Amino acid sequence: MSSTHQPVNDPNNESDTIDLTGVLDLLVENRLLITIVAALFVLIGGLYAFLATPIYESNIVTQIEDSPDSSAKSLLGNLSSIFDVKSSADTETQILGSRLVVSGAVDTLKLYITAEPKRFPLIGGWISRHSKSLSRPGFLGMGGYTWGRESIDVDTFDVPSDLYEHKYTLTYLGNDEYSLAGDGLDQPVRGKVGKLETIRFGGGALQINVRSISAESGAVFLLKRYSRQQTIDELQKNLKVQSLGKDSDVISASLQSDDPELLAKTLNELGHQYVKQNAERKAAQADQSLQFLMIQEPQRRHELDTSEELLNDYRHKHATLQLDAEGKIILQQSADAQTKLLELRQKRQELMTRFGDSHPAVVAINDQINAVQANFDQITDRIKSMPLEEQGQLRLERDVRVNTDLYLALRNNIEQLRLLKAGKIGNVRLVDTAYQPERPVKPKKLLVVAASGILGLLVGIGLAALRETLFRGVTDPHALEVHSGLNVITTVPHSRAQIELAGQLDNSAGRSLLLVNAHADDPAIESLRSLRTSLQFSLLDARNNVVMVTGPAPGVGKSFVSANLAGLFAMSDKRVLLIDGDMRRGQINKYLAVTRERGLAELLGGAIDVTGATRREILPNLDFIPTGTLPANPAELLMNGRLKDIIAAASRQYDLVVVDAPPVLAVSDAEIIAPLAGTVYLIAMFGKTRTGEISESAKRLRQAGSVVTGLLFNGMKARGGKYSYGGKYATYRYISYKYDTRDE
Repeated sequence: MSSTHQPVNDPNNESDTIDLTGVLDLLVENRLLITIVAALFVLIGGLYAFLATPIYESNIVTQIEDSPDSSAKSLLGNLSSIFDVKSSADTETQILGSRLVVSGAVDTLKLYITAEPKRFPLIGGWISRHSKSLSRPGFLGMGGYTWGRESIDVDTFDVPSDLYEHKYTLTYLGNDEYSLAGDGLDQPVRGKVGKLETIRFGGGALQINVRSISAESGAVFLLKRYSRQQTIDELQKNLKVQSLGKDSDVISASLQSDDPELLAKTLNELGHQYVKQNAERKAAQADQSLQFLMIQEPQRRHELDTSEELLNDYRHKHATLQLDAEGKIILQQSADAQTKLLELRQKRQELMTRFGDSHPAVVAINDQINAVQANFDQITDRIKSMPLEEQGQLRLERDVRVNTDLYLALRNNIEQLRLLKAGKIGNVRLVDTAYQPERPVKPKKLLVVAASGILGLLVGIGLAALRETLFRGVTDPHALEVHSGLNVITTVPHSRAQIELAGQLDNSAGRSLLLVNAHADDPAIESLRSLRTSLQFSLLDARNNVVMVTGPAPGVGKSFVSANLAGLFAMSDKRVLLIDGDMRRGQINKYLAVTRERGLAELLGGAIDVTGATRREILPNLDFIPTGTLPANPAELLMNGRLKDIIAAASRQYDLVVVDAPPVLAVSDAEIIAPLAGTVYLIAMFGKTRTGEISESAKRLRQAGSVVTGLLFNGMKARGGKYSYGGKYATYRYISYKYDTRDE
């Protein structure tokens, strides 16, 4: 018979697409594993969702107000516009989250001090959140754990900087007394609630002032002091400040915390500090302008008095003149222009105290001064065309009118700036204060549980796929053919009846436990009948009638196939000899209810002849040679030359000789026996054998001078659809195949 060790199909030509039915098979076969993993993840997620510390969120809303519309043509109106310049929302957003504002809140609330009750791990927090009263401290009378609504208010807790973030334990002793223990303290020190305590030690001094404690005696609280700068930085990082809408004047600041009460206090203090700094900045600007105007006031008063005296002297020296209508108009225009010019110059001087020449406000006012100056120069030219006496009176009356307006405006400005400074009113206001949230924003329980379930399913599927990849053998006969290059002669379905018979081996009571006898209509036997038919035709081209059955590793069912195949041939009126060639762990004798002693081992050793080793008529037309007493050197016995003569003689005497050989990858015995057989079958077990093992077994037998006739796929289990396969099966492993020293 020609060699069948040829590739059946090129695996590279197989489709690379995902076999969905194969995936479904994977899910169905591993449903228990997937369910357990998913349930475990849901349990863990549920515990986290209900036991994790809830996180709350709240916010404040502020508004940047528009500058009031000042229609007054006085210096006050101009100065007010300076103080009420509207900042952009982006600028105010940065200010609200700045260190200036945040540090004020940190210092006021002393956020660098943390003091909280000692809770039992995992469940302590959950129990306390659902409690309505104080608890009896301790767990089984120990530890000082609190389970209720205990609280502590620490106003001062200062330690040396090298002890920042070190944990201190404060135990309430009752009667407003407590003890404090921690790093730097050789032994616990006692203190009084409401009193500032100072404890000095080698590394410095510790100060603590506990305002109040609400707890039963024995309750323990945990205290920590953090760096002020670190606390400010942390609060800045956690604070989220944003403008509500595009080009909006409304700003929101939000924060998250596990303490809803402290959360509301912190946000409201941030809002207060923000509004306060804005008002103080406006008041400081007003004070700066006020100081400038106070310096200008005596000079303006002197200029007014001087202009009045000059006008009176001029009228005394000259006859009183009445200006005509054109003169009055020119006088009014000249006075207005000069007043405007002086106002602008005054405003420019004030701006220069705060800004440079290139500042937009300074540049704008310079442009206004140039425009008014040009108008004033034109009016001056018109005045020069008038009679000299009228020119002199007009200039003096203009000076008096301008100086009077400027002085009155200056006095008015001074009074208004005093009010502005005292009022400390800015251009931002707190629209919404922070409320104490009632419901946490995270963890979102339903979302956590759902996500845990989904993640559990994915992990379960991943573990199933990993197990399939690393530990599961081939399950598809076609895949076995594709990847090994050998033909699958037949598939033998899984037999529950055989499992039951195997369980009765130690209590056979002298009866045969061959499946072909006990359950002749079993599907596995029907499959072997198909093999018998195929083998009968194969034997016509084989060089002898010897059939060797082996497998790559133990537990693939080679002895089951050998014994029942021999029994089926015997039933067809063929004289059959069954040889148990596995002199290490062979146990076909148990299925045939005979002893193993005086068998193949003794025959090869020359202790007995073939007649003494053969059990005649175990079944009609079936003779059997057991392993004999398990030897220490089976490979050496097989190589002494007698096996070849024994097999040749049996081949002539019987219609069929079936040899059950040890696994190929475990020991070399099968490689010694194989060249003597005209037909060699390799057994592959469903879900256990890998194609790499089959390929390696075939390679070793080929190197020994034999060719594998075909594969027998044993233990086939029905599955829901097609079977997925791939390169994951192209590995093999070596098996430890030890001697069975049990007395059988």
